[in-house]
Amino acid sequence: MELRDAIAARRTTNGAFLPDPVSAQDQRRLVEAASRAPSQLNSQPWRFVLVESRATIEEVARISGASMTTAMGNGTFFERYKRYFRFSAQEMRERRTGMLFDRMPAPLRPFTRSVFTRRGQWAMNVLRVPRRLGEQNRELVAGSPLLMGVMLDRAEYRPGELSAFYSLFSMGAAMENVWLTTTELGLGLQFISFPMEVPGAWERIVELLAVPDDLELMAVYRIGHVPPTAQRPVIDWTSSERLPVSRYVFRETCGQPQTGWDGPPPPGGPL
Repeated sequence: MELRDAIAARRTTNGAFLPDPVSAQDQRRLVEAASRAPSQLNSQPWRFVLVESRATIEEVARISGASMTTAMGNGTFFERYKRYFRFSAQEMRERRTGMLFDRMPAPLRPFTRSVFTRRGQWAMNVLRVPRRLGEQNRELVAGSPLLMGVMLDRAEYRPGELSAFYSLFSMGAAMENVWLTTTELGLGLQFISFPMEVPGAWERIVELLAVPDDLELMAVYRIGHVPPTAQRPVIDWTSSERLPVSRYVFRETCGQPQTGWDGPPPPGGPL
């Protein structure tokens, strides 16, 4: 797969992976791709821990599932991210950002629009929806053949100083390289975020991975082979999930939106 195709096809893998292990060769390709990212003064602040131990993966999965149950059950997740949810395809087309909220369990679908209210939260808890979603999340993470923990060297990552920005910028570039390489290799990747939503959960993962004091655990990803039925489609330039160029690119000054680029790119363009 060419780079332009990998960029166009890149997706977050929300479904289950195949049980096949990620080969040592592919794992090496991922971290070597990360190492080619730019960094301030070539500081290379990133560090990675690759986890294949079933016991460790299952414990991370348990923590993630329990965290999702807690965040969904006490309402903090919906309160924190309600501005990103869309409730119809029309709203998605109009806003062009966020996520279409269309996967509510059948008993709750009549209450979809009230999910952010106290009554909606009560209904979800009565029907044990947070627990069901947490169990699904646990199963999803537990079925991952590989986890990747991403850390930053605290000698470089110093919050409150410019070095923190430089380190985060470098980590983002490194992970984009990893993400595109998983696409090229037919692998999928997803950020395991829920342990960050619940106090104390992330610290348990830090202990589980034996992260030393001189490193800061920034993220954990699950990686695996994507089933053929879930392969990424060719990019759809009319997708309602992306902002048109005129909404995020300006010409000369920030008062002048870029015009003429909202349609498909011309033949031979970078994508």
